[in-house]
This record gives sequence, structure tokens and C-alpha cells, in this order.
Amino acid sequence: MAVDSKFQSMDIDVKIKKFTWRIQNFSSLEVKKLYSEVFTVDGYKWRILIFPKGNHVDHLSIYLDVADSATLPYGWSKYAQVGFGVIDQFDRETSSTRVTQHCFNAREADWGFTTFLCLTELHNPKRGYLLNDECLVEVYVCTDKTLDFISREFIVETDWDELKAKEADCVKAVMDNQKTPTTKPVEITLPSPTQSSSQTVATEPEEPAEEDMNTFFTSLESELSSSRMLYSKEEAKEALAKIKEALNTTPVNLNDSGKFSPLKQAIMILARFDGSSTTLTIEQKNELLDLEERLKELANRAAKAVQDKDQLTAKESIKQTMTCNLESSLIRYKEVETEVKQVDQILAALREEVEEAQKRKEKMLAERKGIYRSCKEMKMELDALGKELAECEATAKVGEEEEKSVEAEWGRIKDFISSIEAKI
Repeated sequence: MAVDSKFQSMDIDVKIKKFTWRIQNFSSLEVKKLYSEVFTVDGYKWRILIFPKGNHVDHLSIYLDVADSATLPYGWSKYAQVGFGVIDQFDRETSSTRVTQHCFNAREADWGFTTFLCLTELHNPKRGYLLNDECLVEVYVCTDKTLDFISREFIVETDWDELKAKEADCVKAVMDNQKTPTTKPVEITLPSPTQSSSQTVATEPEEPAEEDMNTFFTSLESELSSSRMLYSKEEAKEALAKIKEALNTTPVNLNDSGKFSPLKQAIMILARFDGSSTTLTIEQKNELLDLEERLKELANRAAKAVQDKDQLTAKESIKQTMTCNLESSLIRYKEVETEVKQVDQILAALREEVEEAQKRKEKMLAERKGIYRSCKEMKMELDALGKELAECEATAKVGEEEEKSVEAEWGRIKDFISSIEAKI
């Protein structure tokens, strides 16, 4: 399905960049993970990555990702301090925030929090995380290692859109009231009702008298006492219960749960309660009024400790994965080494067979040459015999005639002898 989102970037100053991502129809998202548009900080391209239904956990998961990590030069790395915020659009002070820092590289091109905000809390209609089913995500990025500006207070307590508007109004006012540009600081003084808009009167303040100061503070105390809201014992008990409930949770959960705003009201009620039998001392009231800041400080310290532990766990996980990969590679290396030896043995046996075959070949080639020489000699003898045979045939014919002549003469001699024998 198509995802409706709006993305804005802002330079808070030359060191810190803020990026706002408004995701519409959040509850209807069916994707496992979702990327924001790409933005540039310090020459690098970045994007926000969220898992709307959690990265295998029941929490919203959020990370900052280097968008073009695959195309960056070999061995690249970039430091960044990052602040994440999912804004409570009912009360910005109860927004869920986390801050981290990381050296991004090819192996760790994204970094953030897998358990950023519990999904139950995210979808709670009493909270403003999904106002009109829109989720407002803010990310603050600083790549200067010498600075450590980004914090929960920095994200939550400063409305930069309002600040920029006021700053623009002040600059315009200064521009309208100046005829010659100057690099000196400009102080804008609003004229009193009795002065004209084109006149400014500078007067030295009078030295106050002791009696005037006493009268002023007596009157001020009276006014504050009359205007101070009185709380009942039941309200004080309810406020105390809220404080105890907050203290029964962990500092990290208190930091993420958005309970600081109601906690602030509960502390104020308890500090101003003045029952006849439970009057608090000045020290106790002052300690109560300071309690919110102390709890915030403790929650932030706890969140930082959890963050450091998460980073350690992540590093240990990476180390364990790399160790397993190295062990697997070592095992495979030994297997390949054994296979190479086996192949060498096969090659050695084949070489022996080749040498033996080569010897047989050389022997057969020698035999072939011998046969060739023998056959050539026999052919020469045969050719010579053919010539002798022709001569023998001629001689045989003469001999045959001679044999016939001898037989005829032999017969005549026999006949002669026979004729003589007859006469004797």
C-alpha cells in the first residue's frame, strides 16, 4: 500500500540539523519497515528507518541509516550524534526521546533503538503520539565530535519552528529600524505609552528607599497569598499517590512513559498544600519544587546508562557474530587445507601414471620405428627379389627347353643301346 508522509529538514545552526517526518495513516501501515526520504548532512546521505510494528519486539524500532553506504569508498566511516523523538502532539514535554552517538561504517551503516517506544503506549488514544493517525518523528543530527548539544531537554523544551519564526520577526524588526547595516548586536527597546514612536528617552533608575522596599514586598506577599490556589487534603493525597506511582517505576520507564507533565502538577499541589496538621517546612517545600528536575536528571542518567549498556550489548553481539564467523572460516580453512592435500595426492598418483604411460608411449614409438625400418628393408629386398625373379623366369624357360632337349637325346641314346643289344 502507498504510504502518506511529509518530510521537512531544517538547519538549527551550522552544527545541528533537524529533520521532521510526519507519517500519515500510521495505523494502516502493513510494511515491516519504512524509510524516510533521503537528506544530506556533512556531505553524507542519510535516511530514517522505522519498524512500525517493531523489529521482532513489541516496541516501535527507529534507526538512522546511511542511505548510500554500498557506494561509499572502501574503509569509510562517519561520526554522528543523533537525537530521536516521537512527539506527543498533546503535550510536547511528554514526548518519547532517545539520544545516542555512533561511528557509522560499512558494517554498521544504521544505528538507533530497537525498543524505542512500547507499541501499547504508541497507540494509546489518551496520548498524542498518533493524533489523527499521524505519527510525528523528529531526528537531530550533529557530526561535530567536539559538541554534545543534543539531549532530551534540547529536543522537548525547544520548539524550533516557533523559535525560527520569532527570530525572523526580530531580524525583520531590526532591518526596518536600521538605516545602515552594522555587525554590532542590536537591542530593540519598546517605547512606553507616553512616548512617541520616534522618540526614546533614557532615564537613570532612582535608588529605592528601605521603607519602599519593605512596603513593596509586604504587598507582594499579600497578593501572592490571596491569589495562591488552595488544595484539599484529598487532592494532596491523590498527588502523593501519583508521585509514589511514578517512583515505583524504573527511571528509564519514567523517562519513556511521558509522566513528567502530570508529575509536575502533582509536585506543585503537594508543595502548596498547607494543612493544619501537615504543614511542610520551607526546606521540604523547596526540595519538593526541585524534585521534578532531580527526577528528570536521574531519568536521563538512567537512560544514558541503558543506552551505554545497549551499545555494549550491540558491540558484544557484533563481536560474538564476528567470532563465530572467524571460527567457521577457520574450520573451513582446515577443511580446504585437507582437501588440497588430497588433491595433491591424486595429482601425484596421476603424475606417476602419466610418467608410466609416457614410458610406454616412448617404448611403442621406438618399436614403431623398428617396425618401420624392418619393413623398409624387407620392401627393398622384395623389390630386388622381383628383379631377380624376372631373370630366373627367363633362365627357367631356357632350362625347360634344355631339359626337353636332354630328355630327347637321352631317349635316342636308350634307343641306340637297345638296337645294339638286339644285334648281339
